[in-house]
Amino acid sequence: MVMTKILYIFILLSFSHIAISQPCNGQNEGINKCENSRLTCKNGSKNHPKNNCKQLNNSKLYNNTIKVDYEGFSVWLDCQRHGAIKFQYNAQHDTGHFPRANKFSLDSQVPKNCQQMTANAYGHHYDRGHLVPANHLDSSASAIKATNNMTNILPQAANMNRGAWLVTEEITECYRDISELLIIGGVIWGNNPKDDFFVKSHGITTPDAFWKVIVRGSGQDEQAIAWIVPNSNEANRDNLDNYLVTVREIEALTGEKIPVADYIKEIKTSSSWLIPIGCNKG
Repeated sequence: MVMTKILYIFILLSFSHIAISQPCNGQNEGINKCENSRLTCKNGSKNHPKNNCKQLNNSKLYNNTIKVDYEGFSVWLDCQRHGAIKFQYNAQHDTGHFPRANKFSLDSQVPKNCQQMTANAYGHHYDRGHLVPANHLDSSASAIKATNNMTNILPQAANMNRGAWLVTEEITECYRDISELLIIGGVIWGNNPKDDFFVKSHGITTPDAFWKVIVRGSGQDEQAIAWIVPNSNEANRDNLDNYLVTVREIEALTGEKIPVADYIKEIKTSSSWLIPIGCNKG
């Protein structure tokens, strides 16, 4: 187990960007902004086909990343990878029970080159896994619908999506009724071509792992818990505690700055927060 964990951490430290032809690549120095419905590159070039930049009403395009603000949550998309790299939302007291939407969709407000090619199911024992779950936004039918945009979906191993990752969502569901939570998470893409089943069908590689931080309380009562969950069928419910890390480790691995007190960033909890008896996880 120790050896497996060391090997796993070593793999997570290997980052690489896939070589997919994108607007403003190479000598064009990357995307700068949208201008007159066309992408403007950092070197000033505008000689690219018309894009749907004019539809980016609530998005911010910088470098090759788009920040998309939906009702109740935000996602950051890497246009080179055609998928999300980060998500964030506040989980508030459960006051609604709108049903989860069944249909998955591409987002017409986001440039096609910045998202997946289709909303079809993945196959190969991978789910269309939510970064921000619908259940945490069930006070709004429109917010629930937005969580089924493929901008919020990535290939997640079925056991992981319905196992360890689901437990982090259940913890959120229960503790948001105690106090408002800040949820920040993201994707560790890694470099494992053996599970890249969806490049041709969806235009996307398969992430190696997902990370999540839950923050509750403030001041002296502030607490945080963090995980890096491998995108593997071994990541079942019983193994969640094996993926506990410190916030500092996530910051070092991803470059993110998590808004919690410095001393909290060094704390690794001995076990995941217990789900209170009687909690309604629905």
